[in-house]
Amino acid sequence: MFPTLVAMLLFIALPIVSVITQSVFTPHDAVLIETENCNPFGCKTETIIDQEATAQRRSEQPLGKFVGLDIYFDRGHLAINELSTAWEASESVGDFLDRLNNLPLYRALGFTLVFTFTVTPLMLAFGLLIALGVNSLHRHLKGLAIFFSLLPMIVSPLIGSLVLYWMIDSRGVIGSAIQWLFSDPDLSLKASTTLTWIMLIVYGVWHSAPFSFVVFYAGLQTVPQETLESARIDGASRWEQVRYVIIPHLMPLVTFVALIQLMDNFRVFEPIVGFRSEAHATSLSWFIFNDLSGETRQLSSASASSVLTIIGVAVLLAPVLVRTWKDFAAKRA
Repeated sequence: MFPTLVAMLLFIALPIVSVITQSVFTPHDAVLIETENCNPFGCKTETIIDQEATAQRRSEQPLGKFVGLDIYFDRGHLAINELSTAWEASESVGDFLDRLNNLPLYRALGFTLVFTFTVTPLMLAFGLLIALGVNSLHRHLKGLAIFFSLLPMIVSPLIGSLVLYWMIDSRGVIGSAIQWLFSDPDLSLKASTTLTWIMLIVYGVWHSAPFSFVVFYAGLQTVPQETLESARIDGASRWEQVRYVIIPHLMPLVTFVALIQLMDNFRVFEPIVGFRSEAHATSLSWFIFNDLSGETRQLSSASASSVLTIIGVAVLLAPVLVRTWKDFAAKRA
């Protein structure tokens, strides 16, 4: 176990500790001094940065200025004060949610949760349906069907989202077809927040379903044929065989796929960049990316967002992990 423990320490534990440490420090403010510049027309006082004093302060305290949890509670993150003000000023729950949508972290969290809890069950359902369909094909057709079913997973997420982005453009195949269908030449999928969310969710299901298909198709090869044959003799329909024989047999795989996809969907990023949907949909991963991009890199803000994302993933996976542990404990007993 020693090599595994060393790898986990180097590549998991230490980076997490580093991120948490960075999130409670902020870069030092520049040391400003006032200088008086005189010329034949008079004297003028200017404020400039004392480069030497600033460099000395940063060398003495390389981590920066300790701020504790201030970054977590500011408006760009948990926004505690803004939440209290919004709750007091809101007349209804809907009004409060609208105000909440104006806060960047909660806006990103809202789309992330909707994407995760919509794509994951749909991906599981479509993956199982595709696996059942392919498994029932003639053996000469299975290879071709498997190849086409895996294509979405082979395509890079960023490339796939760009392709769909071009297709839904007003000059693209899907965009032109929708304009013709609704007889509205000005209709644009990119201009609506709701339609943008729907397109991102559709893309998420399309790209993730092949993974669940592969896992479920492999699981179908291990279903006891004697049990299925007994169910057919007893008069069980196709749906009853799937419900009472196949799905219970695949439940460990369903739990495994759900765990993987919950984590994967919670960090959705590439489709937002590919669809250029920052004006309508942002995720926690895009929120972190935005802090790290540009000329001014907000490392402390990005670190705080990363810690909050890690906590969110832990909370999200807790029910599934608890259920898995109970099932494991029950089998051991």
